[in-house]
Amino acid sequence: MHLDFQFNKGWQKIKTVEMHTGGEPLRIPIEGLPKNPGKDILEKRRFFRDNFDHLRTALMFEPRGHADMYGAILTEPISQDADFGTYFTHNEGYSTMCGHAIIALTKFALDTGYVQKEGDHPELIIDAPPGKIVATGHRVNGIIEKTSFLNVPSFLLYRDENIEVEGIGKITFDVAYGGAFYAFVDASEMDIELTEKDYNKLIDWGRKIKTAVAQHYEIKHPFEKDLSFLYGTIFTDKPHNKNHHSRNVCVFAEGEVDRSSTGSGVSARAALHYAKGELELKKPITIESILGTTMTVEATAETTFGEHKAVIPKVTGTAHFTGTNEFWIDPKDPLQKGFIFR
Repeated sequence: MHLDFQFNKGWQKIKTVEMHTGGEPLRIPIEGLPKNPGKDILEKRRFFRDNFDHLRTALMFEPRGHADMYGAILTEPISQDADFGTYFTHNEGYSTMCGHAIIALTKFALDTGYVQKEGDHPELIIDAPPGKIVATGHRVNGIIEKTSFLNVPSFLLYRDENIEVEGIGKITFDVAYGGAFYAFVDASEMDIELTEKDYNKLIDWGRKIKTAVAQHYEIKHPFEKDLSFLYGTIFTDKPHNKNHHSRNVCVFAEGEVDRSSTGSGVSARAALHYAKGELELKKPITIESILGTTMTVEATAETTFGEHKAVIPKVTGTAHFTGTNEFWIDPKDPLQKGFIFR
């Protein structure tokens, strides 16, 4: 079909590449976004938030996106040895770290030639909000089949705490950091299943638990105020596949449900299980998502992070391309900034 239509010069055009990691979407703008200054990724993120947040909502919200859309903004590298920089967007704003995005961005960068690297196991250094991330693509016949990355130091912040949550009752939880802070609860001790059947209930309870914990416990990053907040709730339970370690579902931002196992979440779990004596160094575990897709994580080494005993997690997962988009933003459109229903 040929359409005789000319793009209006007064409109803004944004081109994107679309991907998913374990079912969790990733929208990567490759053309059309304005440059945003800053000496580091957090400063760049703040500038974009303060000046161009309408572009985040236009790309994440309806009618171009949906309540569970996720994005990654590419920047020039900040560190001398980095290949590029990135920060992450979602329905509520901007996250501190995103493992599923790192997995997809590695495949994007290497398969498209955005970064030129040879060999079967090319390595990328990515400047991200919590620091430098080292990612390795694993090539088969010239294509990245899976990605591994070494996350930032991850640690257990609160262990076996109890709190009363309105509408749920008294719960026991941990808080751990894997590039972002999460509250962890055992679904087997609650009346909830980690399947699509309880999707809406997971959102409701995840938001309530996050709010209750954030209101009563200090969530403090050792070095960065911008990273000092509770990002989400992660429900854990037994796996559906007996060959896997467990299943978890992450409810983050404004009630988003991660379709993947959550890269920063499984990193935090590695720190949590190691601190509790439930995981040995260099012993990988495979964790299922709500879809049954998986990520593998291991604690590769001990370290310290500020006053915290920490580990360096290694996460492995698989991403796929789903297409490209060219979005138009008409300045006369009353819904140009998007809208959201949750």
